[in-house]
Amino acid sequence: MALRREPTARQMRLAVELRRLREAAGLNARQAAALLGVSPAQITHIESALAGVSEKRLRSLASHYVCTDTELVDALVFMATDRTRGWWSEYRGVLPAPFLDLAELEHHASFLREVQFLFIPGPLQTEDYARAIFAYRVPELPQEELELRVRHRMQRKVILGSTPYEAVIHEAALRINVSDRAAARAQLEHLVELSETDNTTVRIIPFALDGFAGAASAMVYAGGAVPKLDTVVRDAPHGTALIDSEAQLGAFRTLFRKVEDASLDPKGSRDLIHGLTKEL
Repeated sequence: MALRREPTARQMRLAVELRRLREAAGLNARQAAALLGVSPAQITHIESALAGVSEKRLRSLASHYVCTDTELVDALVFMATDRTRGWWSEYRGVLPAPFLDLAELEHHASFLREVQFLFIPGPLQTEDYARAIFAYRVPELPQEELELRVRHRMQRKVILGSTPYEAVIHEAALRINVSDRAAARAQLEHLVELSETDNTTVRIIPFALDGFAGAASAMVYAGGAVPKLDTVVRDAPHGTALIDSEAQLGAFRTLFRKVEDASLDPKGSRDLIHGLTKEL
């Protein structure tokens, strides 16, 4: 079977988890290969996401690694055997891989929690708001690529109808007009509408709050099928960083709770947004 040239983030996560299980069992790749009856190169390819793994082999590996967490193993089997071609697949080869990886992560998430300070979160943006953000990029995007990115962002809204989503947004993001006043008003009204739907919760951190030092806490926290498979998405200097170590996930869970506790409740948040809308 030909090796993959560009594994997705989801395929890489499966590979990482299999390597972690092997290392927790105190085995090296050569020993794991011998137990499975394959070459060491095959284990290396699986653990680097260059090759897939069947359900039979994955469960055999988990048994050899003495992994008793059946929910985790079942979740890994699903990751290994899922052949979903989601809506994001149409953008493969025309948008950078992180756009596809984020959409796939959101699609499979059991819940989503987002913290933003300078921009409205992507799934809550209006088309005009998203277009203004992408148009500000330097160097400027060709019009066709700009519109592709806007369309992709609008399609990400599909998660709001099925996945519990909570956004904590600083008042600064509500006050920054990325386009004109009409677009800003439409964005705030859209935010209120979404906050009144069943699966979406919006909380605002007001400027007036004392003692808030969490402005570096921006994140997307995506719940996995089991907590060990949660993922945090953060902006990094050279792109998007996906964080999945247990220690860091625990820290980000605590950080989200701190930011959430500092925010207004949903009703108070809607009242604040309504007030800002009237100012426009």
